[in-house]
Amino acid sequence: MSRPLVIFGAGDIAQLAHYYFSSDTDYEVVAFTVDPEYMSADRFCELPLVPFGEIATRYPPAACEMFIGVSYTKLNQVRKEKYIAAKASGYRLATYISSRAAVLNAGRIGDNCFILEDNTIQPFTTIGNNVVLWSGNHIGHHSTIRDHCFISSHVVVSGGVEIGESCFIGVNATLRDHIRIGDRCVIGAGALLLADAEPEGVYLGEETARSRVPSSRLRKI
Repeated sequence: MSRPLVIFGAGDIAQLAHYYFSSDTDYEVVAFTVDPEYMSADRFCELPLVPFGEIATRYPPAACEMFIGVSYTKLNQVRKEKYIAAKASGYRLATYISSRAAVLNAGRIGDNCFILEDNTIQPFTTIGNNVVLWSGNHIGHHSTIRDHCFISSHVVVSGGVEIGESCFIGVNATLRDHIRIGDRCVIGAGALLLADAEPEGVYLGEETARSRVPSSRLRKI
């Protein structure tokens, strides 16, 4: 028997959430919801799009669960605020874990998480609430990811790492073992962290410079 699900959001991530929940779980997405000022239509993905102030009446929390399908805007603050608002309205928050992910941490994963394909979550790790793990990450043993984080693709989190609340970690970043990342840190694409990061730190990897030699002059390609 399918479980009714309302998705908060009407953008790319909400559309992806609709796809993943519909194709890889026993949830049935029945509607979408956004704040009234973001209503540009009354349907999304061929389903009703309802103002958030009306959703509890039309799709009550006693009958439906909710998923907050928004991105890392304002360093995850928007997703956090909507997560809190949905819980205050009485909704249970659904978690998606891809059937193509290797999850070996005995279910220590919070609510409203979005864990996509090809993630490896090793034993003795803990994933908090409202965490996004995009595709292809390695989360090492005995590591902790706290609430409201967004981990993009192909990130390597080594063993025993603690990632604080509301962090963003960009593609191909690497975190060495047994370091602590403070709350609200931004770790950019390709960055390498070898030591603790204080809260609200920004760590950017170096951009590859363009060669002075144009591609038309390369002899071996």
